[in-house]
Amino acid sequence: MKQDLIWRLEAFGFQALFGFLRLLGVERASGLGGWLLRTLGPLTGTQKTVMRNLRIAFPDMPSDQREALALAQWDQTGRTFAELAVMDHLTPEGGRVEVVGMERLHALRDSGKPAVLISGHLANFEVMAAVIMASGVPCQVTYRAANNPYVDALIRQSRERYGIRLFAPKGDGTRELMAGMKRGDSIALLVDQKYNQGPEVEFFGQPVNASPGAARLALKFDTVMLPLSVVRLPGVRFRVTAHEPIVVNQSEDKAADTLAGIQAANRFVEDRVKEHPVDWFWVHKRWPDKVYAALDREASDPRR
Repeated sequence: MKQDLIWRLEAFGFQALFGFLRLLGVERASGLGGWLLRTLGPLTGTQKTVMRNLRIAFPDMPSDQREALALAQWDQTGRTFAELAVMDHLTPEGGRVEVVGMERLHALRDSGKPAVLISGHLANFEVMAAVIMASGVPCQVTYRAANNPYVDALIRQSRERYGIRLFAPKGDGTRELMAGMKRGDSIALLVDQKYNQGPEVEFFGQPVNASPGAARLALKFDTVMLPLSVVRLPGVRFRVTAHEPIVVNQSEDKAADTLAGIQAANRFVEDRVKEHPVDWFWVHKRWPDKVYAALDREASDPRR
């Protein structure tokens, strides 16, 4: 009973915040979110994670450039969170999103066959989901359910405003994904999060554990991984690109094929991060503890 009351109060606050941001409109809501995290983010403990991640990814970058990039990514992250309230305006139909390679999505739609759409936490990554919906591709979008069921329902409702109808919760959504792909639905996955149980691949020259799901599903359904990316443009605008499909090799060694597919997916994200570093979600602890420990030992070495 007490927990339910707490959840309801949290949901009321969440709904009030979203209502306030919608009243502000797209540009002012985005700007407010950017200002808040640009101001408060560097004061939090997460700033250490951001700076360590930047040192791992760009060890040769001058320290002042890394600090400037850290500040800029806080602005980006704040804008992305605030824009969740106004995502129904951040669609191709709304005029704030341009799409490169829409013909690839239309070809997938017209084929009637499923594919595994992949990307990373780039810019406002929800914009890619809006583009998929606008393309007409029947697609299940994976998501991590909020702990608060009332907040989770509000988030789902907000996403439904820009077309997402098919949800597959991470962890317990595998059955829905499999059934959907058998029907011809594609699935959309972000592949750049830490997954402790996953096989080890390379990301920015360091080992990471990655989810094998995208590659395994592509192999199981004899289909491709179709990579998407998004970059933020001035004026709360975005460019989404549908890239050349990644073909996952089929051989008698399924484990090796899966590993190669996972590596290709993570290499795609790495290449996009190198092109637009400010767009990535640097607040996430992507690498395993051993990589951060080695970084700290190097930083404390008096000989350096």
